[in-house]
Amino acid sequence: MKKYDLTVAGGGFAGVAAAVAAAREGCSVLLLEKGNSLGGAAVNCLVNPFMRNNTELNGVNTELSQGLFEEIKERLIERDALVNGRIFLEEELKFVFNDMVREANIDVLFRAYISSVDKKDGKISNIRVSTISGYVDIESDYYIDATGDAQVAYLAGCPTILGREPDHLCQPMTLCFRVGNVDVERFFEGKERLVELYKDARANGDVTNPREDILVFRTPIHNVLHFNTTRVVKLDPTSVFDVSKAELIARDQVREIYDFMKKHAEGLEDSFLMMTAPEIGVRESRMIVGDYVLTEQDCRNFTKFEDGIATCNYDIDIHNPEGSGTSHYYFPKGEYYTIPYRSLIPQSVSNMLVAGRCISSDHGAQASYRIMPTVCTIGEAAGTAVALAKISACDVRNISITDLQSTLRKHGAFIG
Repeated sequence: MKKYDLTVAGGGFAGVAAAVAAAREGCSVLLLEKGNSLGGAAVNCLVNPFMRNNTELNGVNTELSQGLFEEIKERLIERDALVNGRIFLEEELKFVFNDMVREANIDVLFRAYISSVDKKDGKISNIRVSTISGYVDIESDYYIDATGDAQVAYLAGCPTILGREPDHLCQPMTLCFRVGNVDVERFFEGKERLVELYKDARANGDVTNPREDILVFRTPIHNVLHFNTTRVVKLDPTSVFDVSKAELIARDQVREIYDFMKKHAEGLEDSFLMMTAPEIGVRESRMIVGDYVLTEQDCRNFTKFEDGIATCNYDIDIHNPEGSGTSHYYFPKGEYYTIPYRSLIPQSVSNMLVAGRCISSDHGAQASYRIMPTVCTIGEAAGTAVALAKISACDVRNISITDLQSTLRKHGAFIG
């Protein structure tokens, strides 16, 4: 294979944004994805809708995730695939991402599983991926890990942490599912009563799912509801054995909750279980230990870092890693924090950045910035930074932060 300026691992929002940002600045880019389409958790795990990341600034409602994320939303709108700025059609998102990477002349390799990483003199020299063709070695000058699980960083020997301190439990895994042929308005009219019946069923042991309520969203599709309500706890999302077990447990939970709702919910009398997501959703797994560890206290203090490259005020939304309950810390109106560039830089390597939910942070901070709008802006910053590093022929630590911030702003990003 040819050598690239940049290889991006992971084709979700962070990875696509990183690849597109770098390519538009002149880099040759290869984008690796373990699945058969771009979109990451949005398409593989049916994570929907976009969570809100906005606040009122100077009397104006301001979206904090702008830049490439705004462009993605505009392209979805052009395809009639976005409702209320948040609920989107996953199949249309695949087309949007296809168009964006093709327009930027990015090479894409699907069904590529990262199996090993070689490092020399503090730099990653190549990534080996497992494919239907066998092992393929990929070489580039720079790398971005947008795998969500910090897979490249982990295999390169960079320090990582798992979950929360001190027990390393992660937020629960969830298998989303869809129910079709629903009388949606009747369902929501009776939802309050349904939740009370659900709580009684949990107390009686008739329902085993540890989630405390029923989390459900409307969809753009007539008579279809989206459920994000299963909960698998105390399993390791970086263990293939635990994830396999989680998939089985979650699917049992889907059947259990759907059968319960079919019996008790209004509007579901003629419904059917339409689909479960192709993969269980992972909220949290590994995070790198980078040049700076973003903390929950940083977020609560509304810290504005000098090297800030993205902004966020989505609430600190922690689904109990041990069982029932979900805690929230909501930011006051007009407040937000920034994400420092240093949190994208892993220790032990000089030619890689990390983007997405696995940047350097603690459990509480990760519970806020992990949403798709924010990780998209982090990815855009990472790709732009690599392009600047290429231009200056330097490692990722030595780029000009001022140049990075001005370039992001030039392309419409809001960084505070």
